[in-house]
Amino acid sequence: MTVIPYKDNSESKKEQVATMFNNISKKYDFLNHFLSLGIDILWRKKAIKLLQESQPKQILDIATGTGDFAIEALKLNPKKVTGIDISEGMLSVGKEKIKKKGLQDIIELKLGDSENLEFHSNTFDAYTAAFGVRNFENLEKGLTEMLRVLKPGGTSIILEFSKPTAFPVKQLYNFYFNYMLPGIGKLVSKDGSAYTYLPESVDAFPDGNKFVSILAKVGYKDIKEIRLMFGIASIYKSNK
Repeated sequence: MTVIPYKDNSESKKEQVATMFNNISKKYDFLNHFLSLGIDILWRKKAIKLLQESQPKQILDIATGTGDFAIEALKLNPKKVTGIDISEGMLSVGKEKIKKKGLQDIIELKLGDSENLEFHSNTFDAYTAAFGVRNFENLEKGLTEMLRVLKPGGTSIILEFSKPTAFPVKQLYNFYFNYMLPGIGKLVSKDGSAYTYLPESVDAFPDGNKFVSILAKVGYKDIKEIRLMFGIASIYKSNK
């Protein structure tokens, strides 16, 4: 069953996800950091460190949102970081952020669909994706497209929520995600569906070994899963 933000809407998941992020774009950064207690920032830093050894020069940031992962990637001294997203609202906030930091020459944010990338095959040394792949309408199609634009030997870094299994982390996580987070999200963003969709989309996402199997199925190699915070999130690192 496909999880969508707006249950009474006939639009496709992709269209609904774009609408949802447009609706919450102005409050997204605040809520993201507030609801995660700032831990999402540490997770991005850890994910970027996994690319230090390969020193990629051309980086693609998938589902870039407001550009936080793209900005963090500058610690790798790349020549260029290209961020794509399907939400004009999120990109608008990200472009303003990048402009204020004076980073327009090295970071470019563009409207784009991760399942139908406009780039030539074998273009990027690495790609990053934080909390975006679970929103894909067709997960395997998106992962295949992202692999296509990687250069041979290029590295993939996917940061995504997962489901903890150990007591009492599992119980605390489920209570927070299913009861507290939707209420706070609705209060601040004025879009209750967005923060009901979040736990639903995480629950439906094939995390852990299931996701590793999907990566292998579509052609990724040397796949490693690094679990974070007792399994609340995971980093999946792999190569083309």
